Amino acid sequence: MTPTTIRELRFYSARSTLSQPIADATHTIPAIEFIVCDVELANGVVGQSYLLSFHYSPQAMRGACRDLAAFARGRDATATQDFIAQWNHETEYFGQEGLQRWALGLANVAMWDAQARTLDLPVWRMLGGSARPVPTYGSGGWLSYSDDELMAEVASYVRRGFAAVKIKVGSTQPGRDLARMRKVREAVGPHVRVMIDANQGMRPPDALALALAAREIGIGWFEEPIDHRDWDGYAFLRNRAGVALAMGEREYDLVPLRELIARRAIDLWQPDLLRLGSVEAWRESAAYAGAHGIPVLPHYYRDYDVPLLCTIPNGQGAESFDWVDAIIDTPIVIENGMAQPRLGAGWGFRFKESALSAL
Repeated sequence: MTPTTIRELRFYSARSTLSQPIADATHTIPAIEFIVCDVELANGVVGQSYLLSFHYSPQAMRGACRDLAAFARGRDATATQDFIAQWNHETEYFGQEGLQRWALGLANVAMWDAQARTLDLPVWRMLGGSARPVPTYGSGGWLSYSDDELMAEVASYVRRGFAAVKIKVGSTQPGRDLARMRKVREAVGPHVRVMIDANQGMRPPDALALALAAREIGIGWFEEPIDHRDWDGYAFLRNRAGVALAMGEREYDLVPLRELIARRAIDLWQPDLLRLGSVEAWRESAAYAGAHGIPVLPHYYRDYDVPLLCTIPNGQGAESFDWVDAIIDTPIVIENGMAQPRLGAGWGFRFKESALSAL
């Protein structure tokens, strides 16, 4: 057994102190919840990771985590590429995407934390990056919000110095999306970028109509307007609507990115670290996007994405939610909309023990 041999994996659940029911165009979410993973090495170092789980498939996720724990014991935490290949081989029968990939992502992110903590280095430095401020945008604007709640949220982002905000669209109420966008534009003023996200909840004709109607408002980009597998639909929208299109958060590999690039149907790539399943896959996707002139603006995981963006040349920024800030020991510092990568070892933060319950 080497010092970096994995001794044990432990899993916990956690809930945001900001938890409340929210909804977008496709899902109603009762609570903001996470799964947290500790990877303990033979040298006593513990790496940690988390995924945004909400309420989905809790028993299936528990099963995937138990399978992962049994698989990981006795393996070298520094041999991440071998771990990925062997886990993919192990899980091939039932499918490497979905739950199995999420579990891999939890282990991989915690393994990188443990490696970097063993060396007493930040992950971004291990990967050859340099610390620099990363632009962030304020995300939210849920369809379940009242107009007053929506105005309060975007106004709060502007007061905190954010130069861009994103809101949800895809309402079933005629005219509501456009009305909300106009209110947001009036609330934030002409110099703050406004982006919209339909979470795949629209049909191409409806998404096109909304994009054309929104030209007067000025939209920075339109995220997941339609089904993420409708690559020709994305090409149709990009050619007709004249608005930048962003997508990527639902993807488990590079196939959609390749297909969209081939159709000239994407402007911003939004990799999800946990769905892709590893730091390695995230960086591979960023490199592929960069080779084709596509900027990277990752989905959700600000605490990991900010340091990773410091290691690539085509990072455009990070999405910002405050959901974990009150339940971790070192919230990321954001000033005037710019996030500073943490200087501590590993990812530079841990969940407070008081926030964790055994999974």
